[in-house]
Amino acid sequence: MTPHTHRHFHEELGQVQVRLLTMSGEAEQALRLAVEALLERNSEKAKLVIGGDRIIDQMEVEIEEACIDLLALQQPMAKDLRMLVAAIKIANDLERVGDHAVNLAQSAERLARSRPIAPEPEIIEMARLAREMLSDALEAFVRGDSAAGREVCMRDDKVDALNRSVFRILLTHMMEDPHIIGAALELFLVSRNLERVADLATNIGEDVVFLVEGKSIKHHAEDMKGHS
Repeated sequence: MTPHTHRHFHEELGQVQVRLLTMSGEAEQALRLAVEALLERNSEKAKLVIGGDRIIDQMEVEIEEACIDLLALQQPMAKDLRMLVAAIKIANDLERVGDHAVNLAQSAERLARSRPIAPEPEIIEMARLAREMLSDALEAFVRGDSAAGREVCMRDDKVDALNRSVFRILLTHMMEDPHIIGAALELFLVSRNLERVADLATNIGEDVVFLVEGKSIKHHAEDMKGHS
C-alpha cells in the first residue's frame, strides 16, 4: 500500500467507524423508546420505533457494502482487517437490536389495547440491564477497551436468570387467573426479546475483545476473565 493509498484507506475506515457510531445511536434510541412505550402504555412511541426501523436496516447495508469494498480493494492486514470484520458483525448485531426493539414496540401496542397488567419487576430490571449492557458494549468499542467488553459478557447470565424467573412467575399468574393469559403471553415475548438484546450486547463485547486482542472468546468461558 503506497502512503497515499494507506492514508485514503484510513480515512475510509474512519468513515465506517463514524457510520457505525451513528447506527449504534439509532439502535439505542429505538430500544429506549420501545421500553418507554411498553412501560408507559404509549402507542405513539411504539409507532416511532416501528416506523424508524428501515433507517437502521439501511445503515447496516451501507456499512456492510463499505467494509466489503475496503476488504476487496485494499486487502488490509492485522488490526485493520479485524476492525472491518468487527464492523460488519457489530452492524449486523445492531440491526437485530433494531428488530427486537420493533418486536417490543409491537408488544407495547397490543398490551396498550388489552386489560392492564403491570410488567413484572423482573421485566423492568431486564430492560434496564439490557439497555445498560448495549450502551457499555458500544462504549467499550469506542474506547477499544477489551476489559470492558469482557465485563459486559459476564453480565449476560443475570439477564438469562431473570428471563427464567419471568417465565415461572407468569406461568403461575396464568394458572391463577385465565383472563390474563393473553397479556401474560405478550410479556413472555417481551422478556424473550430483552434477553436477546442482552445476547447481542454480549456479541458486541466479544467483538471488542477480538478487535483489540485478536482473540475470539466466543464459547470460551475461561477467557472471559482476561489474562492472569
